[in-house]
Amino acid sequence: MWQDLIDVLTKLCNAYDGLTKIGEKKRAALVTIDMDGLSKILDEEQIAAARIQALEKKRGAILNELSKSARPRITYGRAEEFYHHAPTPAIEKKLLALHQLLTVNVEEALELRDNNQILAQSALNAVNFHLNRLSGAAVEPTYGSKGGDIVTHQKKFDFRA
Repeated sequence: MWQDLIDVLTKLCNAYDGLTKIGEKKRAALVTIDMDGLSKILDEEQIAAARIQALEKKRGAILNELSKSARPRITYGRAEEFYHHAPTPAIEKKLLALHQLLTVNVEEALELRDNNQILAQSALNAVNFHLNRLSGAAVEPTYGSKGGDIVTHQKKFDFRA
């Protein structure tokens, strides 16, 4: 069962590494405004996220089973403490190394996700700005009586022509 945990942690490390690579491709697509490429990347990202979710579920089941089968029963909340109950020092060392690598990979993936989210929001703001400018819409610097923005429209085009 401990070897199953090592296998799942290894697969999780690889999956998060793959998610980071997808995030880098996504950043490039956002910067170059490659919408077709972005669409394909989002599909890849969804598949990777589903794989990670399945692996996390499997990891949880393995940890639960190891906790139940251990005598005395292991009830520690932190993974590092749990790994100290491994049957051999070599397995414990491998689990701790994988845990550290997984932590690094997850942090990298989260940082990339946050940066890509900022890029996507900035691109959306730019599109909204240009659409509002073309349509003559402007957001006033004050709020309306219900707390919402006040939007005024200037007629720039005569569509009756």
